[in-house]
Amino acid sequence: MSLPPASLTTRQVLAGVLLLVTSLWALSGLDASGKYLMGADVGVTLFAVCLVRYGVHLVLTMITIIPVRGWKALRSSRPRAQMARGVSMLAATMLFFTALHYLPLGQATAINFLAPLIVLAAAPWVLKEPPFLSRWVAAGVGLLGVLVVVRPGSGLDPTGTLFGLLTACALASQFISSRRVAVDDPYTTLIWSGAVGTIIMTLLLPFYWQDLLALPGRLSAFEGLVLLGTGFWGCLGHFLQIHAYRTAPASLLAPFVYFQIISGAALGWLIWGQFPDLMSWLGIAIVCASGFTIGVIEWRRNSASRAGIPAAAS
Repeated sequence: MSLPPASLTTRQVLAGVLLLVTSLWALSGLDASGKYLMGADVGVTLFAVCLVRYGVHLVLTMITIIPVRGWKALRSSRPRAQMARGVSMLAATMLFFTALHYLPLGQATAINFLAPLIVLAAAPWVLKEPPFLSRWVAAGVGLLGVLVVVRPGSGLDPTGTLFGLLTACALASQFISSRRVAVDDPYTTLIWSGAVGTIIMTLLLPFYWQDLLALPGRLSAFEGLVLLGTGFWGCLGHFLQIHAYRTAPASLLAPFVYFQIISGAALGWLIWGQFPDLMSWLGIAIVCASGFTIGVIEWRRNSASRAGIPAAAS
């Protein structure tokens, strides 16, 4: 999906970075909306938030993609992998919204960035890729950074921390599934992302339909708009990421992914007055440095592989 570096222009690189950073703010907007809705002042249930989040996502993708690409956009060459990815994505959403009920947005977002390091560490077993010591070291250092964030005395709720770590595991599963559906059109994956979550939440309706029916009478117009906005922000974030990676190579965009910690911390401060302390920022810096460093190593290793140079077991 990415353009070869030689064909890139400065405008394309800047456009790709802008699209990616904007997508991260949109996804942080989704997270902040979920945290707000499930707070004590509003009290929307997790199931109701997830149904609306994925239902709106599905409707938006259908009305924007199908008129342009036709019904063939629904066809997947790997439907089982798409379903597995959709289930992992829904699980990550539910776990993260639960974590946000207990944790500040900035710290919870930082814990999520353990997920790509888990994927790299587990790649020899789940993706049948060669083992590299550098990946395991990066995963270990990233875990150390997370431990600094959630250290005793940080004031973070243990229950929220546990759900945050479970979210990272669910995201790792989602990333692995994303590798397996890469043969499909990204817009097909975007539709399936909303469809799988919507179908599962619809099947679970008997357990929470009364809460759902009570929402119109309980929510103000603003709160209702925030609820609908969960689907909008989620869909917009993933849509912008598709275009970002079509505009500039993933290797150039990788370092900017960590801007989501900044957007998460900024929204947490603006809405709830929650801002990570100095030690938390140290842990966040360790996580980011670990991810950035292994990203550079992986990029160099892939470049050497394309050039026919044997990769060292590092």
